[in-house]
Amino acid sequence: MTQKLKVYQSRWAMELRRPDGVERSDEEAFEMVAEAGFDGMCLDLGASEIDVAKATLPLFRKHGLGCMINAFPNTLADLQPVLDMAKEFEADYVNIIGQVMPFTVEEGETVVRHWMAMADRAGVPILFETHRNCITNDLFYTLQLMDRVPNMPICADLSHYIVDREFWFPIREDDHALIRRILERADSFQGRIAGREQVQLQIDFPQHQKWVNQFKAWWAEGFRSWKARHGADDTMIFLTELGPPEYAITGPDGFELSDRWEEALKIKGWVEEIWAAA
Repeated sequence: MTQKLKVYQSRWAMELRRPDGVERSDEEAFEMVAEAGFDGMCLDLGASEIDVAKATLPLFRKHGLGCMINAFPNTLADLQPVLDMAKEFEADYVNIIGQVMPFTVEEGETVVRHWMAMADRAGVPILFETHRNCITNDLFYTLQLMDRVPNMPICADLSHYIVDREFWFPIREDDHALIRRILERADSFQGRIAGREQVQLQIDFPQHQKWVNQFKAWWAEGFRSWKARHGADDTMIFLTELGPPEYAITGPDGFELSDRWEEALKIKGWVEEIWAAA
């Protein structure tokens, strides 16, 4: 038995959203992802209606890809149809980016525990993704939630908190300590490179290399922690998630400044190397 890494790509990240209207079909996107050696695809229900996303089930089966689902429930009850869909798709996880956003941590605990109980009843694994504009919007608030709910499962997308807290570079040790608390609880990871003012940087630009190296170091630390906390036959999922505009930065002509697909492949390679060395 050996611990395994699976790298998934995001269906949302396969969108082009070019100003000239050129777009990939789902058939093209799934074929590219499978041929590139990704293990699965993530369906983002913030970028697609659930009925539209459900139409991709034959493509998962055709290409032998695993499934994850990113859910954006606006009410406590909104999670149920996503859990039902997850069972149909045999999804590995549902990542919750909860649009129920209580003001106090005490109220947030009630929401988290409610969704965890729903998922337990449905028999569907869930994670709470570290993400802006949701119940985990703020790093400090999320850390308090994690303290109040020790078994709250976390999917770590660190890019949001670098922007949320406008971390200076080099990262101060007290900020490292805060990020480390996320890494030590994360059961899954998502990948893009952020800086203190931009959530998605071009990974080949020279001025961004300090952030590239920082994220690689955080992923290595997170992977080591994951391996120490999990069983010998467990599998970790890493999702490359380089979003289209307006996540991706564009020039005055409206076209992106870099090739996100090539960047996703490069991040996939980095992650596989970091995993092997962890």
